[in-house]
Amino acid sequence: MNQLLETATDSAPGMTAKQAEKSAYENNKLHKRLCRLVGQAIGDFNMIEEGDRVMVCLSGGKDSYALLDILLTLRQRAPINFDIIAVNLDQKQPNFPAHVLPDYLTKLGVAFHIENQDTYSIVKRIIPEGKTTCSLCSRLRRGILYRVADELGATKIALGHHRDDIMETFFLNMFFGSKLKSMPPKLQSDDGKHIVIRPLAFVQEADTERYAALKEFPIIPCDLCGSQENLQRKQIKAMLRDWEKKFPGRVDNIFSSLSTVVPTHLMDRTLFDFRSLKPNGAPLAEGDIAFDEEPCANNTAGNNSTEQIITLQN
Repeated sequence: MNQLLETATDSAPGMTAKQAEKSAYENNKLHKRLCRLVGQAIGDFNMIEEGDRVMVCLSGGKDSYALLDILLTLRQRAPINFDIIAVNLDQKQPNFPAHVLPDYLTKLGVAFHIENQDTYSIVKRIIPEGKTTCSLCSRLRRGILYRVADELGATKIALGHHRDDIMETFFLNMFFGSKLKSMPPKLQSDDGKHIVIRPLAFVQEADTERYAALKEFPIIPCDLCGSQENLQRKQIKAMLRDWEKKFPGRVDNIFSSLSTVVPTHLMDRTLFDFRSLKPNGAPLAEGDIAFDEEPCANNTAGNNSTEQIITLQN
């Protein structure tokens, strides 16, 4: 708390002692919330285990900085032992400040590795001018990071994707890919040799933004290559923010729905064998409720509907 009070006072010299104390209190709440949410995700999905060597992919953006910072805190408190190594891929974009991350990590006392690979030239040679380069860049980066994980003996690869990223990806896949698919908190890598984890899965982007400002992370912009942000993702992000503003709680419900899936009430024949479905005489808790009230109906209407159904059944 004293450290946060000093940080609050340093960042705003004009603050009174009372204002600084209040700011430190709010900042402490934020730090505790992030630790709780990251700890919850790690526990729910068994992301980190005894003896793990976690490779934290550090891009220089707010999210990966926050991820590293919170994992370092949790490592001190965890009932298990695990190692952390920060890894940055220097892709040789023009004007990339190559000294920033090594200086920061050295000062922090964290083990790190900088991988130098000129993927920038490859992307620029393949992708036409003016087109978004993010997709190819991501694929190249992913393959390199898998190799580096092998070389460093990493057992887990930690990425800084947060809750907003997960929901945006869900709607991108639905609207533009015709799939119910998102970013899972934990998955097997494409090459089948690694486990990728997203400990920020329960954390909102607004909190990483605020935390980055509080901690004064040396942010490196992600526009050095000149590529424009994916316009479809920008549209989804704007849609979700508009919903949250107009309909508080809607986005929370959407996120919760990703972990409450009922395959019997969808249409994927690979997840549920509809062709072989026959009555077995046993009641189902999640059976056919097609004639029940909608989830959004008010309680009064719901009670009336239930009474009418009971009357008809009798």
